[in-house]
Amino acid sequence: MNWTRFILAVILSGAAASFTDWLFMGVLFHDKYLLTPEMWRGKPGQTEAKTMMFSTLFGLLSCAVFAYLCTFATDLSFKNTLKLAIIVWLMGPMPVIFINVIWTRLHPHLGLSHSLGWLARFVVTAAIVAWLL
Repeated sequence: MNWTRFILAVILSGAAASFTDWLFMGVLFHDKYLLTPEMWRGKPGQTEAKTMMFSTLFGLLSCAVFAYLCTFATDLSFKNTLKLAIIVWLMGPMPVIFINVIWTRLHPHLGLSHSLGWLARFVVTAAIVAWLL
């Protein structure tokens, strides 16, 4: 494996996933966050810079791990990496998020948008891995 291309793929997918996170987890259904303020650590008007930094770092880690997982595939075509993205999403974030919707006061629209945000993260990473690796 070419580690330079791998690191570039991780950086690009992390940057692109930051935008999909912003769209799916920040903009989409934004008003639903206000319905359950007790669910969220911060108070309205407080800075979220530290929280966003750690979320971004964990998001970058997930892109790196998924990209590394893709390298175990025999064929790094977009078709195969996309299949892997869907499988990983179905076995990881999607059920966890919807279990949280069931057991906590997380609004179902937020559960849907967060789940789709994770799918977008994996699909973007799959496309970049297929392109660069």
